[in-house]
Amino acid sequence: MTARDDPEVPAGSVPTLPPNVPRVRPSRFGRWFGRTVLRLGGWRMTGEFPDLPRVVLIGAPHSSNWDAVWGFAAKLALGVDVRILGKDSLFRVPGLGWLLRKLGVIPVNRRAAHGVVEQATAMLRDAERLWFGLAPEGTRKPVERWKSGFWKIADAAGVPILPVYFHYPQRRLVVAPPFRTGADMEADMQRIRAWYRAVSKGKLHDA
Repeated sequence: MTARDDPEVPAGSVPTLPPNVPRVRPSRFGRWFGRTVLRLGGWRMTGEFPDLPRVVLIGAPHSSNWDAVWGFAAKLALGVDVRILGKDSLFRVPGLGWLLRKLGVIPVNRRAAHGVVEQATAMLRDAERLWFGLAPEGTRKPVERWKSGFWKIADAAGVPILPVYFHYPQRRLVVAPPFRTGADMEADMQRIRAWYRAVSKGKLHDA
């Protein structure tokens, strides 16, 4: 797995999306606002997005509430349609449900008989174009092991995993090439974690 790094890329700039990537309705203001937030925060994106209609996008490390700010800013700047699941209770807060839906958040009932993995898998299977995003740690606290839900969703739906790294020291959102699941979940998880470790050490060209 590799990721390109271009130190000349200015803050706030984003790559061009390939034709098969799902998009939101065009909005000049939304794209301007997202790019402005990234530029003011000093963030830039490196790597290339794959020309795929359906993926499970994972963002790590999930260590701060700011992850949501930079992640949603990148989503607006790109115009990409990435859906994530949120607690259904949040949608009962007056005014918040409308905003969450506009940002691509889908309410999920964690108490339902069929779990989050099943719900997300069904969404991906039924959609012609859908990028589904989640944090593999499942929490902002440092963890030794990632939750395996993202792998199970991608494997059951037959779609690739697209890793994205929040590199806070360099203020970069680093995009990896897509990763196809194999027969050994643990081996796959180790390979993906190895890519994240390489990026964290500044080895953006390492396989």
